Amino acid sequence: MSNDGNGKGAQQVQGLQIGGGAAIVAPATAFQGGLPPNALVVVPITKPTDELKALLEKGPTAVTPEQMWSLLGFNGPAVQVHDDQGRPIAIGLEDLLGGLEKHWKDAPDDLNRGRIFAQELLKHGRLQRAEQVLSKLVAKGGTGDDWLALGISQLQQDKLDKAEGTLKGALNLLKGNPYPALHLARLYQKKEDRAAEREYNDKAIATDPGCVDAWAFLFQSIRDKDGEDKAMGELETLSAGKRNAAPYVAMQGFYAAKEETRPKAIELAKKGVEANSDDPVAVLCLSALYGQSGDLKNVVELLAKHEAKMARNVHLANNYFEALFQMRQIDKVTKLLNALAGSQNKEVKQFAIQRSQLVAQYLQQQQQRLQQAAAKA
Repeated sequence: MSNDGNGKGAQQVQGLQIGGGAAIVAPATAFQGGLPPNALVVVPITKPTDELKALLEKGPTAVTPEQMWSLLGFNGPAVQVHDDQGRPIAIGLEDLLGGLEKHWKDAPDDLNRGRIFAQELLKHGRLQRAEQVLSKLVAKGGTGDDWLALGISQLQQDKLDKAEGTLKGALNLLKGNPYPALHLARLYQKKEDRAAEREYNDKAIATDPGCVDAWAFLFQSIRDKDGEDKAMGELETLSAGKRNAAPYVAMQGFYAAKEETRPKAIELAKKGVEANSDDPVAVLCLSALYGQSGDLKNVVELLAKHEAKMARNVHLANNYFEALFQMRQIDKVTKLLNALAGSQNKEVKQFAIQRSQLVAQYLQQQQQRLQQAAAKA
């Protein structure tokens, strides 16, 4: 089951937990809820290199991650991209970045090519090179988003004075975006200017009261200075009487990961749903927490009221499907998937098709077992 959109506290709840000494070899697509956290990945090699064959003949060999990717035939860590037909393929990170850089240099005035290159550089932690690319985009008349990305790259490198000016530029250009102000709050936290930190954190929340990241940053900042009770009390005071689940979504994220603090996360998530039951993120968080606790009955009771949202939200659909399927309520599963198959949302429609195939396979296996049992009888 999944739990998205709660900033630092976001959790990914796996549909399958592996324990003991068992081993399962299966394609990654078999794990629809995501790979279990303690899984080992087996990568099939169609054509081993001579170097790899020589190593295998020597027996077990210790290699560095860089050597591993090289032996597998990748130039750098493998990353997934899509070919011109939309099919997923894996290539080495260095080849990806090299190809994107060449693509941009072929048309340096095409800012979108530069943006794609910069996004990948940021994604893979190549901050200095990302800063260089984004600086050129800004100089060529880049958008507020380019200013914001440049400021983030500078902030992550602790170039605080440069980042301050850049992020203030982004703030002027992105009037309705809370993230320039939020990153300025993070910057002033690094500068130990608590007054400015709070000023910009409040500005981020005022710009978008539903920004979970801003509420999470505020909670963490107050908690680190004045303690957990003070932080929780202030966020509840600020959200009192408002139809806003974001503060509770933010707070539950700090307690969701550990079993011993999960009851507190559930109580906070309940308050979020009470504050705004139409917020899909709040509903998603509470359903995921119930799922983590093995409380499938409450997952179903909660999500049954929100079936209409599932045609637009694949994460809600996934959590509902997982709970119903694990409870073997196949009639309800079939009805859900038939409804979702007509969704205008491409992601939801694809989800419904894939899960329908899974259910069909399960029913086929059940039929085979019944036939085998009848034959033995």
